[in-house]
Amino acid sequence: MAKDRRLSVRMIAGETVNQTFYKDVLERLQKRVQRVRRDIADDWVLHHDNAPAHTALSIREFLVKKTISVLPHPPYSPDLAPCDFYLYTKLKSKLKGHHFGTTENIQKIVTEELHTQTEKDFQYCYDQWKKRWNHYITSQG
Repeated sequence: MAKDRRLSVRMIAGETVNQTFYKDVLERLQKRVQRVRRDIADDWVLHHDNAPAHTALSIREFLVKKTISVLPHPPYSPDLAPCDFYLYTKLKSKLKGHHFGTTENIQKIVTEELHTQTEKDFQYCYDQWKKRWNHYITSQG
């Protein structure tokens, strides 16, 4: 049986992504990286956008304490966030024009679609992310 390499993050209806929720996600992510990717566990870089939950003082302190490096995200730059330029586009095309009836049905379809992503898909996304960052750097923002 293949190892499960997913980090599961489930939200309850009405729950807000705040600094407390995000810190819990980061703690689980760090443990997951240490367990699954020992080769990079001490030398990985986090890229997240400037959402208030990501930039809260408690989050910045947590990242420093855990020595997790963060790639700064320029303001107003959704074209640099893989979820915005890659993942949401894939999900929207899958969901568009369908009525799912319940939140659970939407979650099921989205989860199934996420699980269809291959290593090649993630490599393509990563390559696109690097190209976008290089363009951003060479054009000086």
